[in-house]
Amino acid sequence: MTPLLFAGAAVAGGVGAALRFLLDGLVKAHTSGRFPYGTALINLSGSLVLGVLTGLAGSDWLPPEVATLIGVGLLGGYTTFSTASYETVRLAQERRSRAALVNGLGMLVACTLVALLGVWIGTLL
Repeated sequence: MTPLLFAGAAVAGGVGAALRFLLDGLVKAHTSGRFPYGTALINLSGSLVLGVLTGLAGSDWLPPEVATLIGVGLLGGYTTFSTASYETVRLAQERRSRAALVNGLGMLVACTLVALLGVWIGTLL
């Protein structure tokens, strides 16, 4: 990895984190309840886009440097497994077992499925 690619991925990661913060705030402002809809939307959309990106890169349609900037940088900063894990624990501590299960296991399964869908879409382009 070149120093320029490293710097670009770092900047893109900051942009991704800012986008995550903005989108999560917008979702919280428009939803009620304690379920983390914003984090779910962020991780699902990020998994889908990363899947498409992976499909495009695997088809040699996208240069590896661009895939690194977007995948590792932007989407790495945008998606957040640690927040999803924390929110699952918080739901469990509140004795909201069903919500904790949906958030934890549901997020894992759903993100994997949309990533697979994204890879398939990316190979079609």
